[in-house]
Amino acid sequence: MTILNKNPESEFAAERAFVRSYLDRVPAQCALPDARANEYREKIRELLKARDAVLVAHYYTDASLQALAEETGGFVADSLEMARFGHESPASTIVVAGVKFMGETAKILNPEKTILMPTLEATCSLDLGCPVDSFSEFCSRYPDHQVVVYANTSAAVKAMSDWVVTSAIALDVVEHLTEQGKPVIWAPDKHLGNYIQKRTGAENMLIWDGACIVHEEFKTRALESMRHLYPDAAILAHPESPMAVLEQADVVGSTTQIIRAAVERPEKRFIVATDAGILYKMQQLAPGKEFILAPTAGEGATCRSCANCPWMGMNTLENLYTSLLNMSNEVHVDPELGRKAMVPLQRMLDFRKSLNAG
Repeated sequence: MTILNKNPESEFAAERAFVRSYLDRVPAQCALPDARANEYREKIRELLKARDAVLVAHYYTDASLQALAEETGGFVADSLEMARFGHESPASTIVVAGVKFMGETAKILNPEKTILMPTLEATCSLDLGCPVDSFSEFCSRYPDHQVVVYANTSAAVKAMSDWVVTSAIALDVVEHLTEQGKPVIWAPDKHLGNYIQKRTGAENMLIWDGACIVHEEFKTRALESMRHLYPDAAILAHPESPMAVLEQADVVGSTTQIIRAAVERPEKRFIVATDAGILYKMQQLAPGKEFILAPTAGEGATCRSCANCPWMGMNTLENLYTSLLNMSNEVHVDPELGRKAMVPLQRMLDFRKSLNAG
């Protein structure tokens, strides 16, 4: 059962309006001249060594940050694998290039380490659109439901949940709960929730009204036109996209699964319906293939696809350097809150381990 978007006056419209208004305050970032960028890269390399720090970057950050992470012994991945890499690294400081919930996840998994971010202003529409007070009140109406939340949520929301999942394992977890006859509350991404509900057949599933501002903008009709223009291309889509987009896709999967499909599938051309930052890793691992961003813009727009998270774009070489230099923008999570949030995270990790063993 889906309870959301039955009318435009949803009880969560205020949260969604807040997310949109917040975007107006996100500053645009300008590219650095090559000489200046190289200067920052050298200084950051020196500071990473001096601070016993390792840089982890999300697939959606700028290519310069992803490359720097790899060049300095760091890691490029999705949010959970970034945190896990930091946990396994001997470094005492983890610098997380991404958005705030990723820094919080790293702190939850690594409470004894210092977690820095280039900026603490970088957030996520899914996180913003699922405030803990509203979500807690909503969940209190359905005490018999298992609360399953996506990784794109605050530490406080994670702490009040039963499961924390990534897009790669969400299907398996909900299917597992459905087989046990347990009703589910899913949050915060409605598109991913609808996709999971359709795939698992979960009838007793309540879905929160949240959406990613990037993935929600992919255009179905324009994608159909691109399919005709490039009939030899496979369409790769993230499940945070609307159902009409997913129904056109040849592969629906997490960032890691999309990258793997680009490498392993026989097609030489792909239309990619996710954040443009992923192209760095796709081109790196499949250099002989062509990648085309799926359209997000209509006729008359200044770009065919504007698939860039504005908050991910707030991570720059300049503020990364400043953070390391001053050991600033440290992520703090209340220890008790972190311990509570670790319970559903660990439940998911244990479940994934059992799946792999099976």
